[in-house]
Amino acid sequence: MKTLKTKLDKIDFQILSNLQTNGRISNVELANLVDISPPPCLRRVKALEDNGYIKGYNADVNSELIGFKVTVFAFVGLESQAESDLQIFENYISLFPEARECHM
Repeated sequence: MKTLKTKLDKIDFQILSNLQTNGRISNVELANLVDISPPPCLRRVKALEDNGYIKGYNADVNSELIGFKVTVFAFVGLESQAESDLQIFENYISLFPEARECHM
């Protein structure tokens, strides 16, 4: 990953906002929304990706339709937050398909 750009401008924030709303928007549509032409829009999106501002694109899955009818938040305490202990916990929790997200 390259060094992060120190300051985002108004257009960068508009691009990020629009991509958060619709990650499948075409470059031409996005360029129209942020009022720039498509080639510089594509360069900006690529720079935002390369610099880590955009980590990826995801589908917002309907949990209930795939069988997850209840959302539960559980607090888990670890004796240590050492990287090795966090990795052990991550490996263990990944054995449970019901656990879909973990936050620290």
